[in-house]
This record gives sequence, C-alpha cells and structure tokens, in this order.
Amino acid sequence: MEFFEAVKRRRSVRKYTNSQVPDSVIHKAVDAALLAPNSSNMQTWRIFWVRSQAQRQKLVEACLNQNAAKTAQNLLVFVADPSQWQVAQKAILEKAGPNPQAQIVSYYKKLIPFLYSWRLLAPIKWILYNLMGLIKPTPRKPWSSRDIDEVAIKSCALACENFMLAIAAQEFDTCPMEGFDEPRVARLLKLNCRARVVMVISVGARSPDGIWGEQYRLPKEIVFKEI
Repeated sequence: MEFFEAVKRRRSVRKYTNSQVPDSVIHKAVDAALLAPNSSNMQTWRIFWVRSQAQRQKLVEACLNQNAAKTAQNLLVFVADPSQWQVAQKAILEKAGPNPQAQIVSYYKKLIPFLYSWRLLAPIKWILYNLMGLIKPTPRKPWSSRDIDEVAIKSCALACENFMLAIAAQEFDTCPMEGFDEPRVARLLKLNCRARVVMVISVGARSPDGIWGEQYRLPKEIVFKEI
C-alpha cells in the first residue's frame, strides 16, 4: 500500500471480526517498529506479543475489558525501558570493532552514561545545564529519572506509530489503547521498576461497526504555523 494511503487507512478500531491475522503480518510490522527513530539509538523499548490464552485474558481484563481488546486477534504491549540503554550501548561499541572512531568512543562511552545516570548526578547535571544555559543554548534535560523516562517514552511512541502504519499497509487494523491498569500489566509482563507501559495495541480486521464515526481533525491553520 502506498504510504499516504496507509496513513489515511489507519484508524482506531474498537471492534474486530473473527478474521485471522497471519503471524507474518505481525512480524513484518514489528520489524518496521524496530526501525523507528529513537534517542541516540539507545532503543529503550521492549515489545511483548501476548499469545498465551491465559495471559491474554488477564491482559484483556487489565485493559478494562474494552471491545478493542476483547475482540482483537492479537495484543501487543509496547514498553519504554530506560535500563535498555546499557544493552544498546554495549552492542553499538562491539559493532564498532576493536578500533572504533574517537567520536563513537566519546559519545557512547562518556556522554551516554552521563546522560542516563541520574541517582548521584541529578543535582550536578541540573546545576551544570542551567549554568551553561546562561552562556549559550544548552539542552536542559535529561537530569532526573523522570526526564530519562520521558526520553524512553518518546522513542517507544515512535516505534508504536511505525508498527501501526505497517499493519495498515498490510490491510489490517489496530487500536492504540491507553485505557489500562498499568501496575497489573507490569506484573503480568514481569517488568522491572523502571519500565513504563506506553501502549497496548490490538490488531485485527475491522468490523463494519468497529469505527466510531468519521475521522475529525482540527483545521490545519489552528495547529500549523509558518514563522
């Protein structure tokens, strides 16, 4: 499907038919999700495809038993996990080989650990960023655990969009759900304390009554400005 057709096709589907979604469709969409842009290529995301019937039922309940979850053929959970930065950092440095460029060493061995460390460095970073900001334009974040979580959530959200567009391009449908009990989902997936559940995304073939009305967006002139 042509890209702009896929963008227009994607809708939040609240009810699905019993039509099966081939596993290959999910795998292809996950591959697209993993190509999403992300902060410093730290890939601070994890994707869980909940396939066990028992686990799936628990997830549906955690999603408040909404139709978008109950009638879906597949449920995937997209998680932002800041602790994943160390996995990506190690892999990137290994890929760079025994004699990596100085720029790579400086960025991934020095800057990245500084950016993602917060327990002892948080007050130091806050002071440093704001003092430097008095002299020249300076990024003021991340300095706290909340800031680092925000970076991971943004990256994960980009992966979610890639995934949904890839599903639409294969002529199936999705619904990104924020209506869920996050602690219950976290326990179900056995997540660590730093991980955040960004979205539960259902996948299936839309039912004729699965879309709630026509799509509406605010006029472009309200949200888009040229300055």
